[in-house]
Amino acid sequence: MAVRAIRRSTDELEPSGKPRVGRTTRTAESAPSHVPPPRPRAPLAVSPAESKPPRWQVAVALAAVYLVWGSTYAAIRVALEGFPPFLLGGTRFLVAGSLVLGYALAARHELPTRRQVLGAAIVGVLLLTVGNGGVVWAEQFVDSGLAAILIATVPLWLVGFDALHERGEPLSPAVVASSVIGLAGVALLMAGGFVLDRGPGFWAGVAALLGAAAAWAFGSIFGRYADKPSSFAIYTGIEMLAGGLALTAVGSAFGEWSRMDPARLAGAPLWANVYLVLVGSLVGFSAYVWLLRSASPAVVGTYAYVNPVVAVLLGVLFLGERLDAWMIAGSAVILLSVVLTQLSRTRRTQRPPAPAPECARPNGSGSSA
Repeated sequence: MAVRAIRRSTDELEPSGKPRVGRTTRTAESAPSHVPPPRPRAPLAVSPAESKPPRWQVAVALAAVYLVWGSTYAAIRVALEGFPPFLLGGTRFLVAGSLVLGYALAARHELPTRRQVLGAAIVGVLLLTVGNGGVVWAEQFVDSGLAAILIATVPLWLVGFDALHERGEPLSPAVVASSVIGLAGVALLMAGGFVLDRGPGFWAGVAALLGAAAAWAFGSIFGRYADKPSSFAIYTGIEMLAGGLALTAVGSAFGEWSRMDPARLAGAPLWANVYLVLVGSLVGFSAYVWLLRSASPAVVGTYAYVNPVVAVLLGVLFLGERLDAWMIAGSAVILLSVVLTQLSRTRRTQRPPAPAPECARPNGSGSSA
């Protein structure tokens, strides 16, 4: 009997050892199942990109990013009169991140996985600690308008980092040509620095701004292909908290707490920081993250050549910053290269896409100043 049972069970297997299709073994039929039935999962929140928001919402969000982020360069310059640079960014993003994440948790948004939390934290450190922190530190030595122009090179870095990714778009001749034009614009600005003797710390500030632009672009490409939570509020809050904690740690390491003078914080610097928290982060950064999930990267990237115009005008009108011929020539060349880069990417996205495996939602270029 035992031999017949063994033959019966082996006859029901394919040569590979797998059960024959349409037949089940007697053991499988009789074995009790100790695996509990799966719990019903809560419905995932529909992302803005999937719901296709109306054009007026996209237009309002773009206007917020254009105007708000263009104005943050001037606000940072004012806030630095009372706050040390890294604690300025740290307090800004800790407060804003706590408010955004608190709202998301109170609204019972779906909680992220550990992998999603880690990915958002990495993006937050790259964008806000290295990117925004570099901007704030550099504005101790560089005018706010010039800082915005150098940060406008972000799209040039973006296409380069994206081309290095296995799922990214390869560089086209048009993008390479526009990048060369952009580098020529940066060279004009640097030549102006040599001729006009910008002062001590100027070149360190320029290097910090170019490094901040590169970190911003790298973080944006990393976030574009990373796994993200379904709630953009939770994603934004984690980014800001991670960036704020890292900035506060850097400021503490450099002894910035001892430089916090309450007498210097009162007045314009304090109100400038409040503006950066409520308007720059809650409105501007949230609108930017929403746009990344609701509009094409080519459309969102247009902020790169609108922000410098706003920043330069505000710096000249309200902060007494100078606008010389070198700055005009260099900024014009840089903005031309950014426009050409965006136009090239727009044409490529309008072509029928080649079949590709489904990947995470895009999260292209990012959190600015």
